[in-house]
Amino acid sequence: MKPALTAEKAAALVPDGATVMIGGFMGVGTPRRLIDALVAAGVKDLTVIANDTARPDDGIGRLITARAISKAIVSHIGLNPETQAQMIAGEIEVELVPQGTLVERIRAAGVGLGGVLTPTGVGTKIAEGKEVLTIDGKVFLLEKPLAADFALIAAHEADYVGNLTYSMTAHNFNPVMAMAATTVIAEPGLIVPVGAIPPDGVKTPGVLVDHLLERLH
Repeated sequence: MKPALTAEKAAALVPDGATVMIGGFMGVGTPRRLIDALVAAGVKDLTVIANDTARPDDGIGRLITARAISKAIVSHIGLNPETQAQMIAGEIEVELVPQGTLVERIRAAGVGLGGVLTPTGVGTKIAEGKEVLTIDGKVFLLEKPLAADFALIAAHEADYVGNLTYSMTAHNFNPVMAMAATTVIAEPGLIVPVGAIPPDGVKTPGVLVDHLLERLH
């Protein structure tokens, strides 16, 4: 059985300066209890890899408002004026990565690839400093893998050995992030006995999951 931790104990595993992947899309599929616990713990200087920084008081936006993040590797920050203000003030570094490229870079780390080739960004600022290859007459950028010390992911269900399922758009980032981090902490909505999740319903196998958050009730 996987150890079930309180949110506070799980947050205590994440040190200042860690690189952390956080699942979700504008807060949907984001582990909110874990984020609240990180804010309460006062963690600092995180590098966060995520789709976006949500809104000021929602999801990852709470870490932005708490000034817990020193660098964000994301696909957009358009709905979080606090991220924008900190970036303009030089208080946070923001690396913008096209959404599809971001997912593929994470997946590349998870499956052990040396990188991915994409035409997205060729001839733009995104290409600056990156290796450019021409294959069969087409130009591609070599985008390197993105890995992390921790992946904080939200699941619909977990069983006692850590097998996970996801609901709707939570599939977008959580499963690939669970493959690309050294330590995976999952925040499930439900914890069910082994066998309650059909084998073909498992989206992240328990072997990838290190810790589960305990149930609220």
